[in-house]
Amino acid sequence: MPKRRALINVDYTYDFVAADGALTCGEPAQAIEGRMAELTKEFIQYGDFVVLAIDIHKHGDILHPETKLFPPHNIEGTDGRKLYGALDTVYQTYKDAVNVYWMDKTRYSAFAGTDLELVLRTRGITELHLVGVCTDICVLHTAVDAYNKGFELVIHEDAVASFDLEGHAWALRHFKSTLGATMIRQKEEKEK
Repeated sequence: MPKRRALINVDYTYDFVAADGALTCGEPAQAIEGRMAELTKEFIQYGDFVVLAIDIHKHGDILHPETKLFPPHNIEGTDGRKLYGALDTVYQTYKDAVNVYWMDKTRYSAFAGTDLELVLRTRGITELHLVGVCTDICVLHTAVDAYNKGFELVIHEDAVASFDLEGHAWALRHFKSTLGATMIRQKEEKEK
């Protein structure tokens, strides 16, 4: 039986990517815009499941643990939560497709406090492809939870980014050496 796969697209929003975003990864995140859009479109058109796991915060929420760590970002109802650039164009084109799923998340991991595992298991998905930002925060925590839940992991190295280059490099090593993830880049995919 062939593997069922899903693309988990983490937090590629205006606040995390744009030069003037509230908590931007800046140029590293902007550099992956084309690849983010391309992968998302490919997965949708191929019939694979695509999840947009997007951070959401309430204005003035002093009880959220991130309030002490980061400036306000991805506030509900603001433009900061909109998908960035070409990814938003892809989403607007396919948002009503049955294999596209937008979900809000309030913690680093897309699994924490959400129905993501149930949604994936219902569809028989066993392999998760992760893309987005920040490599060493939300992508990492989502990957760790996915590993602990028994999903196979594929990380698209050319579609993850962070504002912390050392953290980004560490997370890439961690995905491979500790979580057993398959690491791929666009050039390698085309050679297959």
